[in-house]
Amino acid sequence: MTKTLAFVLYPGITPLDLVGPLQVLSALAQIDPSFEVAVVGQDLAPLNTDTPLKLTPSHTFDQVTEPFALIVPGGTEPTLAALANEPLLDWIRRAARTAEVVGSVCTGSLILGAAGLLDGRQATTHWGVRDLLAKFGATPVAERWVEAGPVLTAAGVSAGIDMALHLVERLAGEQTARTVQLLIEYDPQPPLGGIDWRSVDLDFFTPRFQAMLESVLADHPALLARLTT
Repeated sequence: MTKTLAFVLYPGITPLDLVGPLQVLSALAQIDPSFEVAVVGQDLAPLNTDTPLKLTPSHTFDQVTEPFALIVPGGTEPTLAALANEPLLDWIRRAARTAEVVGSVCTGSLILGAAGLLDGRQATTHWGVRDLLAKFGATPVAERWVEAGPVLTAAGVSAGIDMALHLVERLAGEQTARTVQLLIEYDPQPPLGGIDWRSVDLDFFTPRFQAMLESVLADHPALLARLTT
């Protein structure tokens, strides 16, 4: 039986959160046809992202009800607004009941939390909102990606590629994962080197993220209070 690896698409996501791991897992599907990838949305209409690029689902929620894996991308304000999107949360809850892998990239883990899927688990997300994971019963971890049973969560944006390569190794073995890495030529060499986390004033950004929450969740006072008190 073909195993469907489903990426969840909703308005306003950060494209690389979806496209990065989608490219990795699409390469897996090309190597091993027992896997297929799908991009799943409420309907098939093109959706805005936080760039000028629009993305279109390949399937609707009704067409993919029991994926082998589901991965939720993140974003900025639209992702925080999606914490109150009940049709989205409901599909994720139902799909997660039978999925063998439940994953997220960046702030997508907050959506998993809002769906009740992170309680009692270690998880990570973008550094700017990592502390919010505790509001959903998770234990925040400052790692590139975290595996907690069937749940895989990745940190900010580009970490989704790392998480997806780990998932390929888990599903198809080290050699296949190395082959996928070679095919997409994933060999990070950032021109400014890695991030020196010791020199970054993370608290400087806290008011911005707080303002984002207050803006997008103003019509959901109970959820806003849960995340800010």
